[in-house]
Amino acid sequence: MTEFVRTAIHHHLGVITLDRPKALNSLSLAMVRSITQALLAWRNDPAIRAVLIHSSSERAFCAGGDIRFFHDAGSATPRGDSALLEDFFTEEYALNHLIHFYPKPYIAIMDGIVMGGGMGVAQGGESNRLRIVTERTKMAMPEVNIGLFPDVGGSYFLSRAPGQLGTYLGVTGEVIGAADALYAGLADVFVPASELATLLGLLATATDVRAAAAEFAAPFKTQIDPAASKLAAQHASIDRHFAHDSVSTITASLADDGDAFAQNTLAVMQKRSPLMMCVTLSQLRQGAAMSVADCLRMERTMVRRSFESGEVLEGIRSVVIDKDNTPNWNPPSLEAVDDAMIARFFEPAWPAYAHPLRDLA
Repeated sequence: MTEFVRTAIHHHLGVITLDRPKALNSLSLAMVRSITQALLAWRNDPAIRAVLIHSSSERAFCAGGDIRFFHDAGSATPRGDSALLEDFFTEEYALNHLIHFYPKPYIAIMDGIVMGGGMGVAQGGESNRLRIVTERTKMAMPEVNIGLFPDVGGSYFLSRAPGQLGTYLGVTGEVIGAADALYAGLADVFVPASELATLLGLLATATDVRAAAAEFAAPFKTQIDPAASKLAAQHASIDRHFAHDSVSTITASLADDGDAFAQNTLAVMQKRSPLMMCVTLSQLRQGAAMSVADCLRMERTMVRRSFESGEVLEGIRSVVIDKDNTPNWNPPSLEAVDDAMIARFFEPAWPAYAHPLRDLA
């Protein structure tokens, strides 16, 4: 359908293939539109029983949104006032909503890197979804590392992970593997990467694709034990430290814990944006009591405020543009973050009747 998204129909299975390997399938606006177009076309087509989304590359399912584009568009004058940037986030979040409530089985093969926007096109839905991980899966919501927050519905799916696991993943931006993803409820089944081609062939002819995939994956359960994951081993520690409702209190709790995991976690957090860790914590606490649509509407407002603040532009500059990995966070420390700075990210950017996602149900 576009240069970087291919679609096909195999028997009764609609297949979306992300094919931008040089950029690790980072999503552009054109890619978001192509995926949306395919899903809308197949939604009411009786010939399509299910949809599968995967990558043409073993390196990545999708590494997120195209953050170089974010930087270029967000650096326009006045800051953040770019029509294409506005369109990207509005349409991406609308796509996340479409996937979450898609009426047909939706299967995501999360092989390789799955981060940010990649999570948004994989985590949607509940009753109809099937999220497959492999031994190559590297999953994260790492937005605090670039001065942003875990969007694409992260308010919803991270806040519903067991205990404080979602808080830990959102505030630290840490990367996890297949066992951790299964343990945290961010994946459903494990299939070895070497078996994916066989699985695709099976699903193309299966009457019940979710049942067929689950049955296919059953023999591989012993290869990945969620109970042996890092998150499982540190669950009690994570719950104890990340149950606090301020990042300063979380870091103080970690600092008082001499355990290697606590000290390593503290060291990671000292590299993240102090402001955006605080914003993320507030976001996840609020999202726990909100619907999918309301979470996405909140995040759409937060994105507008993020580009106004400029923190995300500095984060992307340090990671992608100059690649010096020395962001000048503003403010530079947790002690300098106040409640008004955090609250600004949640202040309405539009009247309710004019919100770009006002029609999400």
